[in-house]
Amino acid sequence: MSVSVSVSVSVSAAASPTAASPSPPLTNRRSPPASRVAAIRSCRTLFRSHLACSGRSPILPAAAAMATDGAAPAASEAGSKKKLLIFDAEEDLAVSLAKYTAELSEKFAAERGAFTVVLSGGSLIKALRKLAEPPYLASVEWSKWHVFWVDERVVPKDHDDSNYKLALDGFLAKVPIPPGQVYAINDALSAEGAADDYETCLKQLVKNGVIATSQATGFPRFDVMLLGMGPDGHIASLFPGHPLVNENQRWVTYIKDSPKPPPERITFTFPVINSSAYIAMVVTGAGKAGAVQKALSDKKNSSDFLPVEMAVLQDGEFTWFTDKPAVSMLQNK
Repeated sequence: MSVSVSVSVSVSAAASPTAASPSPPLTNRRSPPASRVAAIRSCRTLFRSHLACSGRSPILPAAAAMATDGAAPAASEAGSKKKLLIFDAEEDLAVSLAKYTAELSEKFAAERGAFTVVLSGGSLIKALRKLAEPPYLASVEWSKWHVFWVDERVVPKDHDDSNYKLALDGFLAKVPIPPGQVYAINDALSAEGAADDYETCLKQLVKNGVIATSQATGFPRFDVMLLGMGPDGHIASLFPGHPLVNENQRWVTYIKDSPKPPPERITFTFPVINSSAYIAMVVTGAGKAGAVQKALSDKKNSSDFLPVEMAVLQDGEFTWFTDKPAVSMLQNK
């Protein structure tokens, strides 16, 4: 069971067990996935492969928002909204997150002919497991998915610290997303080179119409970012007090002195994160209750913002997926 709490300017109805249950199978059923995602290639190589594919449906202009039961409203209609969902159990959270993601997949595949999904690492990948099960495994139009990472460790793709490897083992290998639409970093490059390469890749995909552009900011507008948060309030590889939180020109930048190992990483910047259409922030456990309290408190002090507090959508919908321990320090929860 879950409850839904209004945050900031948004008020939403309580999420019942019925609302969190899997929706009926969608149209355009897909075949079961291959046992593994095929080749491991760099973002730029994958982009070339994507362009070389013939017969792919063109990316369509954004159409009017679809009307779907329980689906979040279109960002253009919602303005900037926040919702807080609190679940009794992690299993309920995972069921609801799968339903949320599948509905957005259906919406954007119909509107744009593509669905751009940004992943983080950590416990987020485990929370996505229901998408690789019925009814979604067969009903989601996986061929429309384009998968990116909000940050990545500059390590080989088969390294245990790799966010790519985590997502591959826990999710991507279980669903039939075309390998050419999974955009990993080039792990043969330095941190600076990998960041430049990934930004170049994103700019090419914006030019090609795969990734939308935010009319409000001019930065790329991903359809959904599925993110987690650290106990210190960091998101992506944007850490409290680090100068990178103030980067406002680059799309992708790099860090060589991460306070959390490994030290070298690449990361999306806040202008890109805040240009998203939807963000799902998945946060569980009592160890993150302090950061959750600060992020959702009405009392704000700009001099000590946590990175998660700097994630403010320009024109979109931000939904917190939490459990009771994570919100245990909130009043009136």
